[in-house]
Amino acid sequence: MTDALAIGSPAPDFALPVTGGGVVRLSDLRGRKIVLYFYPKDDTSGCTREAIDFNRLMPRFAACGTELIGLSPDSVASHDKFRTKYGLDLPLASDEEKQALAAYGVWVEKSMYGRRYMGVERTTVLIDAEGRVARVWRKVKVAGHAEEVLKAAEEI
Repeated sequence: MTDALAIGSPAPDFALPVTGGGVVRLSDLRGRKIVLYFYPKDDTSGCTREAIDFNRLMPRFAACGTELIGLSPDSVASHDKFRTKYGLDLPLASDEEKQALAAYGVWVEKSMYGRRYMGVERTTVLIDAEGRVARVWRKVKVAGHAEEVLKAAEEI
């Protein structure tokens, strides 16, 4: 894997289109803690459960000064449909060019049923208010994950 996610290292900056219009830039969020959760695909079972869990905890993340951003290679149009279908409020960033996904080391070769392909390794990164990587969860299992990330965000 990449050293980009070493604890204490500067989180790679990005500028990506986001749901609701506009662009989200990591550097614009300096001074707040950030949870970036990388997920493979809108409207699939694990990704839907993860989005609903993070969305449900948004007020508690906000209370501890933490912004949530979901990020996948799906288009903003796909993200908008996904948000509407499940009543999600959290922002979803689109990385169709996969530049941020690559910078964070989550665009990886995967294998299913003997077939190799490139895809997103479900990963969450907690970034501190100074823009440094505070915690990384790789190969995330969705059940209980959002609560675990909230606990970590409350502690930094």
